[in-house]
Amino acid sequence: MRLPQEIILDKREGRELSRADVAGFVAGLTSGAVTEGQVAALAMATFFRGMTTAERVALTEAMRDSGETLAWDLPGPVADKHSTGGVGDNVSLMLAPALAACGVYVPMISGRGLGHTGGTLDKLSAIPGYDVAPGTAALRRVVGEVGCAIIGQTAEIAPADARFYAIRDVTGTVESIDLITASILSKKLAAGLDALVLDVKVGSGAFMGDMERARALAESLVAVANGAGCRTSALITDMDEPLASACGNAVEVANAVRFLRGDEVDPRLWDVTVALGGELLALTGLAPDEAEGRARIAAAVEDGRAAERFGRMVAALGGPADFVERFEAHLPAAPVTLDVPPERDGLVTGIDGRALGNAVVALGGGRTRPEDAIDLAVGLTDVAGIGAVVDADFPLARIRARDRDTAEAAARRVRSAYVTGDDAPEPAEPVRGRVGN
Repeated sequence: MRLPQEIILDKREGRELSRADVAGFVAGLTSGAVTEGQVAALAMATFFRGMTTAERVALTEAMRDSGETLAWDLPGPVADKHSTGGVGDNVSLMLAPALAACGVYVPMISGRGLGHTGGTLDKLSAIPGYDVAPGTAALRRVVGEVGCAIIGQTAEIAPADARFYAIRDVTGTVESIDLITASILSKKLAAGLDALVLDVKVGSGAFMGDMERARALAESLVAVANGAGCRTSALITDMDEPLASACGNAVEVANAVRFLRGDEVDPRLWDVTVALGGELLALTGLAPDEAEGRARIAAAVEDGRAAERFGRMVAALGGPADFVERFEAHLPAAPVTLDVPPERDGLVTGIDGRALGNAVVALGGGRTRPEDAIDLAVGLTDVAGIGAVVDADFPLARIRARDRDTAEAAARRVRSAYVTGDDAPEPAEPVRGRVGN
């Protein structure tokens, strides 16, 4: 291996790094032979100079191979979905069991929330007894028996990424599309996937606020994942308003169970869930095209098979055996409820999704640092979407809080997130673009 400083200098000058250079640097990152200062220097050089697709593939594969990689011997395809993060985005809770009901095996390795976006693991942590970190042996067992398991990343999977991300987080290089690509895909590809669908969010509640950057990230992710041998496509989906009508942890789990049972289904949430599922069934070859895939995912939800798989997954990972039937009795509930009427009656014409996410954080339902503890019970329900009529009888949202003071503070944040008017805006399509073959 060349010296780390030689590799940093090449990238600083805009030269393309070889696969051997990238692999050697990541090996040094994993072993500790490369210092934090050197990692920070390469991250900053990459931030300003960028990487070619070949470099991104080399970095992703090196970080993937820095730890344990899974291999499967199952009678069907192994596949997963990843979202870049949004507000009220609980798609994984419905999509994983729906895919399992259609013959896909889904080892979904998810993360916790940070900042204004919610994390799938935090949502599942609201289910009593559910083990979000059971290890790879349990992951294999549950995926084999149930067809899906949603758990957290183990220390053995892509350890180089964990160290690299911690350094990026304090050096202002998190937003690099090159490094985001390698970080996301190294963990996903370590799970031994045959196919992957990516949900790249765009809008006020997303990390990518404009379509140009969202498409650039989607194109990078798809090119690198396919370059690493995993059949992959991406949908660019709207996050100018929350996807579900609930934002929080326990409240989003309740929303997901109602969706799976057919009690209450948010239309935009349905559209995105079915579209992502249809895309993945086509990628795995279990459907001839996306349209047939969407129909099969819809059928799996409508006939109850997805709900049955979700219930089995919860029980297999330590949760209540009757969770789907009695979820309200099992989930934690906040003691204070407060409706938030609008400052001006009318139609919702705009929403600041990030501000709504931050209202949940202010309630205690999110974190600004990875080590922060969160209140799983608090959040927002009955969240009004764009085009909804709002007045004293139909509030902007209903706050679920631990005490009155935090509820009222969150109410002020919610009001500031909304714009109302007299004319209904043209609704945005939930799926705004696709990147793939």
